Amino acid sequence: MKKKITVAALIWILGAGPAFASGYRVPEQSTNAVALSSACVANTPGADAGYYNPANMSWLEDGWHSDLSFTWLKLASIDYADKTDSSRNDGSRTENFILPQFHLVSPRYNNFRFGLSVVYPFGLSQRRESPFPRMTAEEFTLQTYEINPSLAYQVNSQLALAAGVRAIYSTGRVKSSDTLGYLAFATRDLEGTGLDYGYNLAVTYKPISNLSLAATYRSKINLKLTGEATLGIGGATVYSNRDAEVMVPAPAVLSLAAAYTFNKTTVEFAYDKTYWNAYDKLDFNYAVSLLSIDPNLYNLFDAPVAKNWSNSEAFHLGLTHRLNRDWTIMAGFALDQTPIPDQTLGFELPDSKAIVYSLGARYQLNDRLQIGAAYMYSDKESRTVTNAGGIDGTFTNAAAQLLNIGLQYRF
Repeated sequence: MKKKITVAALIWILGAGPAFASGYRVPEQSTNAVALSSACVANTPGADAGYYNPANMSWLEDGWHSDLSFTWLKLASIDYADKTDSSRNDGSRTENFILPQFHLVSPRYNNFRFGLSVVYPFGLSQRRESPFPRMTAEEFTLQTYEINPSLAYQVNSQLALAAGVRAIYSTGRVKSSDTLGYLAFATRDLEGTGLDYGYNLAVTYKPISNLSLAATYRSKINLKLTGEATLGIGGATVYSNRDAEVMVPAPAVLSLAAAYTFNKTTVEFAYDKTYWNAYDKLDFNYAVSLLSIDPNLYNLFDAPVAKNWSNSEAFHLGLTHRLNRDWTIMAGFALDQTPIPDQTLGFELPDSKAIVYSLGARYQLNDRLQIGAAYMYSDKESRTVTNAGGIDGTFTNAAAQLLNIGLQYRF
């Protein structure tokens, strides 16, 4: 059975642009997460605890808990203005997506509880039409689907531990074409799928009833991706629908959080560190060495490429206030760094630091059913770079908007 090279690999290969977090992470996977700007690690009162901190499943009310939501994601057009050649100016297409998320938590069995989450941890789309950026980013699209079962154990009234398994399925496409002759009229067209595995760990400690201290860890996943590639150079196709393979890291993520409840108000501060330094280089392997076909083709698509990404940090602040028996309101704020140095930034990932704002509300329809809605805006800073890739200009207007509508049902 033929496998095709997945865009998940090519994102790392070429540095393709993020949906709205550092690199290409999509942290927001529930109504609560969107409303709180992902400050939902220590305080997770719903079924999404199974994803954000499965240790907190131990403190949910006994019975089944479910959470189903849909997120509309809009990626703004990212503009590029070249310092020396206005013909290189460009703007990416505006992109829109609908992403469903689902979380389920079981009743308590002795001191154990089981959780299952289906989410989209990575995702993006970059499409550019001008000749200069098309050389590396004519099209990049990525969808990922993660199934994350987890198991929690409540040690005592103050301490709970949890662990889970992550299975990530990826699908997408990448295209690039050099019509200017700067890259020997080289072209590529790759699309496909991949399936890879990792794990996650969590712990929550409650020294007093209204204070929660939490830590979670998501492992690095080495993604071994195999598939098909069609490559061309000098106007001729020289590698048609043949095998390609690459191994790239999905970085580890450490989260630390604290939540304190004042009467009807809970404040949470969360810190994330994403270990992007695992992405130091990228090296493709093909069925035959591209050096034997054409040295230019080898230099473009086969020679190891230095990436040298750095670890990035994010800081999240969330506020949850219960107005009355029926209404709960939420707000969030976050600062998110970028892992990409100037030397390796390109049209495929014009990433920069972000400031995130969010708000949301939940309404209790009855004892079992709750509905909610949330909105988040991620504003990326402008970024000016001059690097070895020939980019000498400024990227502006990068931003993302998320609107989430969901329901939580207990049975």
